[in-house]
Amino acid sequence: MSLSDSPAAPDSTPPSDAGSAALPAVASERSTAALAEPTTKVTARWVTGLVLVNVGINAAFFGPINVFIAMQATGIDEANKEAIASLVLGCGAAVSLVANPLFGALSDRTVSGFGRRSPWVLAGAVLAVAALLAMSGATAVALMVLFWCLVQLGANAAYAAITAAIPDRVPVLQRGGVGGLAALGQTAGILLGAVFGAVVSGNFLVGYTMCAAALLFSVLPYLFHRNDPPLPRELRPPFSWGSFLRGFWISPARHPDFAWAWLTRFLVNVCNQLTIVYLIFFLTDVLKLENPALGVLILTGIYAALVMVTAVIAGPWSDRVGKRKPFVIGSSVLIAVAGLTMALFPVWPGALIGAGILGVGFGAYLAVDFALLTQVLPQAADRGKDMGVINVAASLPQVFATGLAYLAVTQFGGYVTLFTTAAVIGLLGAVFVVKIRSVA
Repeated sequence: MSLSDSPAAPDSTPPSDAGSAALPAVASERSTAALAEPTTKVTARWVTGLVLVNVGINAAFFGPINVFIAMQATGIDEANKEAIASLVLGCGAAVSLVANPLFGALSDRTVSGFGRRSPWVLAGAVLAVAALLAMSGATAVALMVLFWCLVQLGANAAYAAITAAIPDRVPVLQRGGVGGLAALGQTAGILLGAVFGAVVSGNFLVGYTMCAAALLFSVLPYLFHRNDPPLPRELRPPFSWGSFLRGFWISPARHPDFAWAWLTRFLVNVCNQLTIVYLIFFLTDVLKLENPALGVLILTGIYAALVMVTAVIAGPWSDRVGKRKPFVIGSSVLIAVAGLTMALFPVWPGALIGAGILGVGFGAYLAVDFALLTQVLPQAADRGKDMGVINVAASLPQVFATGLAYLAVTQFGGYVTLFTTAAVIGLLGAVFVVKIRSVA
């Protein structure tokens, strides 16, 4: 099926399990911009603001995830550094599981002159900035857990809102290209976080301050040119706790394509997380690098460069040919191959090759899978909540993968087992993409 034969616009579908009441019949012209399927291409200025928000959020996430939390854990208790890092990252990821769909749903209902999404981008960024600054002074595991959870709470509020803005504003035939540029922003943020980790030489105060500054300044261009139409108050359905909470369950029986898309995204992200979660420990304990933080920067640089190249190629390419699934399947296989390469060649050249393969695969995956996901959303009125539920498929692997990685490394054969498991899970993600019927 070509993109021109894509499913009916969300406004024309029956209400989903979102718990949203049917929209009033008095829909006015103002509702068209807020809830209708977009048809006008977004401007380069709007896309630039979107990309920069993704840069800041991912710098705030991955500077700590890749370097700072591991180094802090080592400083607190070197003998138990893996357990501490897993605890901190796992608790933060657990918060993100709730925060992303929750703030997405709240943004769906937000009535504001600044639009539905922008207030949450601003509020989330401010909270995450404050928590990052507090994180720099954490000298106990409990404080690390607390402040990292607050970082996740704020950053996920901003991320849920900015993600929902894409199906709000971007036409289907432009989503592959915009998804590729959003992936470029995500990857640039990851690379920026690695740069912060390499240049601060263990000075957590400086490192976390740099992450906080990157997040704060990255959201300003979007907020100054948000193009975020407000939701008319009369179109906001009545609130009840029962329907609101029930809305987070989206029936696989009624929406099977949404369910399969969620599962495949979960599996591929588990594969990716297993490959990178203990990267600095792998470089330190297995490859015996003298400067593992520099090693992380080099590998992240290779990965990032290839993600950015393939994302901006694969996204528009999928728009032109009108197909998503072949790109998603092929890229998922490449991500699995990256894990297998790390397992079979646990040496520095093997790590370099694995990083390159992972970059090629994940770049194409980020761009095209995102476009696919926006085409299986049940209803326009619940885009924020539904994209939040989809984002859980990227957050949940952080909880699942950290525990699985800990067991693989400490109990079941070490890093060869870890990377082989990643490859098998990634291949399963590729297989299940074929189950999605409504998107070619």
